[in-house]
Amino acid sequence: MSFPKGFLWGGATAANQCEGAWNLDGRGESVADHFTKGDRQTPRYFTREIDKNKCYPSHEAIDFYHHYKEDIGLFAEMGFNIYRMSISWSRLFPNGDEEAPNPQGVLFYKKVFMELKEKNIEPLVTISHYDIPYGIARKYGGWKNREFIDFYLNYCKTLFTEYRSLVKYWLTFNEINVLANGYGDIMAAGMLPKADCPMFYTEESPETKSNRFQALHHQFIASAKAVALGHEIEPDYKFGCMIAANLPYGYTCNPDDQLFAQREFNLKNYFCGDVLCRGEYTPMARRYSEEENISIMMEEGDGEILRKGAVDFYSFSYYMSSCVSADTGLEGSTGNMTEGIKNPYLETSDWGWQIDPKGLRYYLNEVYGRYHIPVMIVENGLGADDVWENGEICDTYRIAYMKSHIEQMHEAIKDGVELLGYTPWGCIDLVSLSTGEMKKRYGFIYVDKDNDGSGDLKRYKKKSFDWYKEVIASNGEKALGE
Repeated sequence: MSFPKGFLWGGATAANQCEGAWNLDGRGESVADHFTKGDRQTPRYFTREIDKNKCYPSHEAIDFYHHYKEDIGLFAEMGFNIYRMSISWSRLFPNGDEEAPNPQGVLFYKKVFMELKEKNIEPLVTISHYDIPYGIARKYGGWKNREFIDFYLNYCKTLFTEYRSLVKYWLTFNEINVLANGYGDIMAAGMLPKADCPMFYTEESPETKSNRFQALHHQFIASAKAVALGHEIEPDYKFGCMIAANLPYGYTCNPDDQLFAQREFNLKNYFCGDVLCRGEYTPMARRYSEEENISIMMEEGDGEILRKGAVDFYSFSYYMSSCVSADTGLEGSTGNMTEGIKNPYLETSDWGWQIDPKGLRYYLNEVYGRYHIPVMIVENGLGADDVWENGEICDTYRIAYMKSHIEQMHEAIKDGVELLGYTPWGCIDLVSLSTGEMKKRYGFIYVDKDNDGSGDLKRYKKKSFDWYKEVIASNGEKALGE
């Protein structure tokens, strides 16, 4: 009943949501440092300048920068054999376009990796996780400018050489498909607006849409070149793409709904997956570009670069599914940078995200069937308002969520999927990306910090901590046998 021998169990975080120390030891500002706090009712805002009267959650976050030894110790106690984390690009290159890295930044991550190695935890490193240096975003206009590729590759060369003996697994871009899905102009592409605006604001003009897809194409080229560079520096390196899983079901058996769902799945998953895994754009991309008036400038040789830089494995985040329909008058639902129609067969989280563990099995079979390369789930979890009762956090709802998803992972393995590992999101409480609040908690470890920034940052184990520890110790059998 257990998982395959050598299965990778762990957890995942991102620098801009946990690291803090935003202006210490030579680190420069990132675009993420310009996102204010929000909540379920109030959107996060991007401000062109740091406003001393506003709260910016990434500035302190949970201060992993000063707590990394304690946190890694807790991960080791749970039994992690892998930990997904990201590098803050502006900690290594404060403006983003320097030739040489910041020595203090290089040293910090070396200490983190050495601590992980001492605890027998393999790092899985996301190179770019919504953490673009503010200097180059402001100066060059973000990823729509092809010069960004060279800045990124210079950054990658530092990573691949400095940490050659400490890191094996790399992800080139986090949830790269958010640009194809209509999100992320600011946070993922660094295309800064001329005035303060909501973080997820996007102007849907033909020019803006073309800029977004131009930025995406440049990220494709950067990813492919990074894979080739990394394999040249260290042949044992393993590179993965990272896709925000978008699973749309046709709302009814009306053929129009089914065709719409097929188109949505193709464009919101395979559009990016095909380029990164196969080195070519999906056949549907041409029609989509024509219908949406999208114009992308490609240079001679780009096709060959993409073909030579295909990734070694496919990784993705999965939180939910949604329904889609040609009928526009149905009740909507929200999710991880996706929108759809409410599914009457599914329950929802406190934040309105639909809970669909069987959708995870469905998605695993789809992507493995298309690409036939190893797969890894690098984000999954339940954001909830955890409450102290009788001196503990009894998060049985999180245990139930994870148990149901792990069961479906096991079913997918029995279906024939080559699943490498599982790193649920926010293994320790951190700042929510979508709302910028601490109240939306994912972790097995509680961090004493509130939405208003109060708290002493002490760490406490939730009930799910010991449960997940048993899951790992039994190689998954604990989640399958209950």
